Amino acid sequence: MSAVEAVPQGAGRRVSLTRGSQAALFVLAVVLLCRLLGAQFEWLVKWPAALTVPMADWMTWLVGGFLDVFKPIARTFTFLVSYPMEWVGWLLNAVPWPMTVALVTAIGWMIGGLRLAALGFFGLMFVVFTGYWSQGMNTLALVAVSVPLALVMGAAIGILAFEYPRMKGAVNALLDVMQTVPTFAYLVPLLVLFGFGPVVGLIASAIYAAPPMARNVLLGLERVDTEIREAAVMSGGTRRQQLFLVELPAATQQIMIGVNQCLMAALSMVIIAAVIGGFDDIGWEVLQTMRKALFGPAFLAGSVVVVFAIIIDRMSAALAEPRQPQNRTVAYGILAVGAAVTIWAVLAGWPPSGVAAMDGVAKRVDEGVGVFTATYGTTLDSIKNTSMFYGLLPLRIGLAEAVLPFTWGFAWTVKHTAMLYGAALLISLILIFKGRVTAAVMVLIIAYIAEIGVAHLAWPVVILGAGAIGWVSGGWKLARLAVILLSLILISGLWERALLSLYLAGAAVFACAVIGGLLGLWSAMSSTAWMILRPICDFLQTIPLFVFLIPVLMFFQIGEFSAFIAICMYAVVPMIRYTRHGLVSTPDDIIEAATASGAGKWQTMFEVRAPFAAPTILLGLNQTILYAFAMLVIAALIGTTELGQSIFLALGQYDVGLGITAGAAMAILALVADRLVQGFAEERRQALGL
Repeated sequence: MSAVEAVPQGAGRRVSLTRGSQAALFVLAVVLLCRLLGAQFEWLVKWPAALTVPMADWMTWLVGGFLDVFKPIARTFTFLVSYPMEWVGWLLNAVPWPMTVALVTAIGWMIGGLRLAALGFFGLMFVVFTGYWSQGMNTLALVAVSVPLALVMGAAIGILAFEYPRMKGAVNALLDVMQTVPTFAYLVPLLVLFGFGPVVGLIASAIYAAPPMARNVLLGLERVDTEIREAAVMSGGTRRQQLFLVELPAATQQIMIGVNQCLMAALSMVIIAAVIGGFDDIGWEVLQTMRKALFGPAFLAGSVVVVFAIIIDRMSAALAEPRQPQNRTVAYGILAVGAAVTIWAVLAGWPPSGVAAMDGVAKRVDEGVGVFTATYGTTLDSIKNTSMFYGLLPLRIGLAEAVLPFTWGFAWTVKHTAMLYGAALLISLILIFKGRVTAAVMVLIIAYIAEIGVAHLAWPVVILGAGAIGWVSGGWKLARLAVILLSLILISGLWERALLSLYLAGAAVFACAVIGGLLGLWSAMSSTAWMILRPICDFLQTIPLFVFLIPVLMFFQIGEFSAFIAICMYAVVPMIRYTRHGLVSTPDDIIEAATASGAGKWQTMFEVRAPFAAPTILLGLNQTILYAFAMLVIAALIGTTELGQSIFLALGQYDVGLGITAGAAMAILALVADRLVQGFAEERRQALGL
């Protein structure tokens, strides 16, 4: 959709305003109203405290009553679930590690041949040499029990949505909520219901991991060929037989993708649940070593998590792909060798918890980090301070407060404010002369945001601005949704922290969009670049969220900048992948037509491929936004002051109301951003006839 339609008429231009231009002018009017009258009418800038609704207290009362009723049932469930978890943990620890290594290696051989067999063998041997074998098996015990629960729940939800189409909208909304509610927010009510211990992590993992399974089951069933369904009906089978004997088997490949994503989500959540689990697993080891600033042991324990994640990811992903049958004799031989080594290890008295041959490595890593930070500490501080003083801080509190003599070298005055708006007005007039009304208005709005900062934005600007974007993106329905949901945050008393979350997530998303977009463009134009970037993207996508905190803490310590870097590291991958995929997926006939018309390589890229790839790139931006909000809560562990910190504090204070309210506020921000971007992506798909 173009910003305006400019039609030459005589010596001048007639500008016809589009929806985007009308929305931008409306937001500008709200900005002017708040900027000019905010000093006289404070309620235009800051929501009155007298009108704040004590939602956290209400939620404590409402949920508290529910929890009191169901707490005995939940505690009984905890008691029952603890048995299979203990049995699985005992079994994994009782089996000598040489036998476990042999079993995983044999499974890898049967699934993917030599490559996966080598991955399983060398990966688990790394765990053995770290000395964290026992903790690793405890972690896998949690995953082994939580994943079946998640698979059953997810499959049931997906089948329900498929069998009853009228429920599909409600089910999708439920899945959206389950995936956008921050991970820590799950833990607060679950902690009250199920008590302190590893079972809370198990149940939270099952809840968090169920949506990917549900979505893939639903997608797989919807993609079953009509001919297959008709053949099942003609065979005379009942509806249940058609579903379980024909349609679900036909959707196996898509369902196995759901199993893969379910496994990865469960592993990631188990590590997070260690915050309250107090269980002797890898997550607890990572948390304890990070708290003690023992970066070497933390890095080593985090590497164990990464190894587990890579092995689980590669092997479960291979199950979703067609594969060649492997020679079972080789697998039996691997198991025989494993059994022989096991007997030898038991007789020789090898420690069951691993060899612990890498303690020296952890110590050297710790010492190396100390030496590196001592040597290059000035440079690291310069990077952090420069980014904060000239980037993040102005975006947060605005140029009027961030520009100070000891940072920028001068103080911000009214003269500078006039110069800022004057320059913005001049640029806007030039853009209007060229017929680009929307861009002209956006320049003035950006100048307002630059002056006062995201954290100080007037609430009408944010809420009505989101509503205006929703109107352009998806019509009045989306506009109402955005306004209502954001208004709930406003009246809850969490508005200031929500703006801080919006600022930090927005800064990270912008950085990811620029960096990820450029890397995606590079990898689309160069196969060599994709060969380099693809394994890096694969690696980053398999790392549990918690582990991203370790490297940034090593070099930048706690603080907002460290949180920003961790969010960017986690959220940049979807932007790279989707940008590349969109650019290389342009139909050949369109490329051939562009080439025949004389378009060069760069011209074809930006004028042909990029417009066609816009819906896919917007979906990548959508995923980046969701990833950024997911990581934002984890980043609260290293020194942020936004909604994630409220959730983390609620967890420590056993405050169910605050935890649910803050988690809901974070979910609302992510959900509104998700719907707005999806609306623009759908508009571009319709414009391209896709």
